[in-house]
Amino acid sequence: MGTLNGKIMAQEIERKFLVAGDFKKEVTKATRITQGYLSSVPERTVRVRVKGDKGYITIKGIGNASGADRFEWEKEIPVAEVKDLLKICEAGVIDKTRYLVPAGNGRTWEVDEFYGDNDGLTVAEIELGSEDEKFEKPSWIGQEVTGDVKYYNSMLMKNPYKNWK
Repeated sequence: MGTLNGKIMAQEIERKFLVAGDFKKEVTKATRITQGYLSSVPERTVRVRVKGDKGYITIKGIGNASGADRFEWEKEIPVAEVKDLLKICEAGVIDKTRYLVPAGNGRTWEVDEFYGDNDGLTVAEIELGSEDEKFEKPSWIGQEVTGDVKYYNSMLMKNPYKNWK
């Protein structure tokens, strides 16, 4: 790990799945998220988001062959700055609620329920310590979509779920 302007740069290892059942009775927290992309090229996505009452800018690198491991850097910025940056983002905004569901072993499922042009899509991710880390899948977890770029938020902005049918 290195640093960029004093912020730790890290590898993000996560697996992504479609949601195929009722998870809401297990939710411990829900947060509304609105985000846009200053750059959505796969080699480096640059996103700004309002998450609850906080603002962030995030840079993600291209994923490895499996799509589970990639570089990520994030920094909190004022919400007013995010709102200004959203005005110059690429077309399309991601609007969703993120639900947190305990996964055991100190892990948490992040379940994103999308709205607007992606209404009807619900995806769950779990961040892991390594690609081969074992974890339990709850009954509401469906098909794995890790590495399927059409499920990346940066792609949902360009080719939303409503266009897939």
